[in-house]
Amino acid sequence: MKFARITVTALAAATVTVSATVGALGALGGLGLAAGVAGTALFTASPALAQSSTTFNVVPNALPPLPDLVTDAREAWRVRDRSRLAAMRQAAFDQQHPLAPWFDYWELNARLSEAQQPELNAFYARWPGAYVEDRLRNDWLLELGHRRDWANFRRDHAAYKMQDDREVACYVLLADPPGRDLRDAARAAWFAQRDADEGCNMLATTLHENGQFKDSDVWRKLRLVVETNKPRAVKQAGALLSKPDQEALAELMDKPDRYLKRKAAASPRAKAELTMLALMRLLATDYDKADDDVRRWAAKLPNDLSAWLWAQYGRQAALRLKDEANEHFDRAVKLQAKLGPVEWSDDTISWMARAALRGDAGASRPEQLIAAIALMKPSDQKDITWQYWRAKAQQQLAPNGAAGDAQRRESQETLRAIASPLSFYGKLAADELKLRLPLPPTPADLTAPERAQALANPGIQRAMMLLAVGLRSEGQREWNFSLRGLSDRELLSVAQAACERELWERCIQTSERTKTEIDLAQRFPMPYRADVFKQSTAMGLDPAYVYGLIRQESRFMMDARSHVGAGGLMQVMPATAKWTAKKLGVDFKPDMLHDRDTNLRLGTGYLKLVMDSFEGSQAMAAAAYNAGPNRPRRWRDGPQLDAAIWTENIPIWETRDYVRKVLSNATIYAQLMGREGGTVLRERLGRVIGPAAASAPDIPANGTN
Repeated sequence: MKFARITVTALAAATVTVSATVGALGALGGLGLAAGVAGTALFTASPALAQSSTTFNVVPNALPPLPDLVTDAREAWRVRDRSRLAAMRQAAFDQQHPLAPWFDYWELNARLSEAQQPELNAFYARWPGAYVEDRLRNDWLLELGHRRDWANFRRDHAAYKMQDDREVACYVLLADPPGRDLRDAARAAWFAQRDADEGCNMLATTLHENGQFKDSDVWRKLRLVVETNKPRAVKQAGALLSKPDQEALAELMDKPDRYLKRKAAASPRAKAELTMLALMRLLATDYDKADDDVRRWAAKLPNDLSAWLWAQYGRQAALRLKDEANEHFDRAVKLQAKLGPVEWSDDTISWMARAALRGDAGASRPEQLIAAIALMKPSDQKDITWQYWRAKAQQQLAPNGAAGDAQRRESQETLRAIASPLSFYGKLAADELKLRLPLPPTPADLTAPERAQALANPGIQRAMMLLAVGLRSEGQREWNFSLRGLSDRELLSVAQAACERELWERCIQTSERTKTEIDLAQRFPMPYRADVFKQSTAMGLDPAYVYGLIRQESRFMMDARSHVGAGGLMQVMPATAKWTAKKLGVDFKPDMLHDRDTNLRLGTGYLKLVMDSFEGSQAMAAAAYNAGPNRPRRWRDGPQLDAAIWTENIPIWETRDYVRKVLSNATIYAQLMGREGGTVLRERLGRVIGPAAASAPDIPANGTN
């Protein structure tokens, strides 16, 4: 029997270089080259391989080729094929597979409900400091919480590094020694819970049973989850109510109009709360028919619920870009002023601020805007978005002449403090001050030892291997975990390793973590430059704008695929590609979507058609590319608006963020290209967005929202 020989030489205590002959590369499936390392792949060894030199044999065909072995094990974990996982884990250990930690993780995770603490302790000891150690600890903490094994939970939680699991945070409160007053911390954790989960529900149930949670807490939780339309969380919180109230809750969630006609009441308190929830549900599902019901019941409900109702009416109106949103919020604020601090959601308060920006036919309502920002939690008030708009509102409110000088100076100081060439609102602040800020200087060249240290990072090695075999989620998580605690120079070194291997998404994401040393060549790379310029110019588009959009769409990853099927550099949907190809007279077959030239040609062609339909507006074209042309066309109805206000009022968060980043990216790319035009964000945005044209071209959506 022939053997493919692989020699392993340690680079560091936990790293090895796998040098493969041509025959061995066949067994490796070309992995080294796929990872961007010309014939040499850097991987992490299991502890058994952490020796000065180790040689071992791999029997051809005894196991799938190396990439297939990894992906097969991942699939076996997905379907919970325990017997196959056990066999593959053993095979990985026997051949000292560089991704043995992941095989070990998949096998133990698949049977975690039956595992015992000694097995977990042994796993932690095998892979100390690795991502899978902390990942499995997170999983195990959830299992221990489920079992109410608080002794082991407390011991494991002390070593938990990520600390980013909301459900674990709820279990932490339950694991605290008895007798501590948990109400405030528990309320905050429960209200922050995004959807239903066992840990936070167990916390709420336990504290409700022992009297630390009141019925008022349950009703507030229900208002929050009805507002965000989380049916599972509504049902879970509703289980803390009486049986009749649970039945009423189910009915009003399904048919709020019928509930309001037949069973609504303003007292006792539980009935008023149910009526409130029905009104919220009606506003969300049939806004145009809700006005009479809202006004009738707002006059009958307790003042705190009436204030909440008017705030919800304002939120729903603002989401629909209705002019009446301002009046609804005004009513809510006046009622609430008599009652004390607001407990409205962060989202509701943010929409009060956005409605104020659109108010009075686009002239804005600065008093209402400043009032809304004052209601925000401190971290939101410090957000650059609201610092910018508060400064603008102060300018509007400043009296003429000397009386307003102090207010104007304060506004200027705020704008100067946030002005930056690297962010949307930082650029707008600079534009407001008429500053032309230079881009940050290029950092000193990385040294050979710095580069070598980046490649010697065990987690980065594992991440590269996972990414090379197509396990993107696992690779990204391993990579991100490995970046914790790195200095700016170390982050730049790791980012450079990714750039050189054309792992552009990892390159950008890693470089964006630096604080003081900013490498814009990493953060804003320009791969495929000749092709992007060629297609952009052919379509009459600004290459900087196209680069800004591609960076946001795919991070320049040719094989990027969205969950709805969009693909390639410009994330074009198959149906959109077919339609655009027909418009442009281009031959197209579905398998051409990931061909670079075809993807760029169809993506820029579609973008040009969309932009022309919006009279050249880059903001609206970007919104249309992300969310489809019909939505921005509806969003432009109403008064003429400053384009920055229009952008901030985009109802879909993802699209709002997308437009801001595409345009900000474009100005940076224009500066990097040494262009004279296109470097001022305010000019790229345009001054106003006009109302919709009487007729609009029939352009299909490419967006995924």
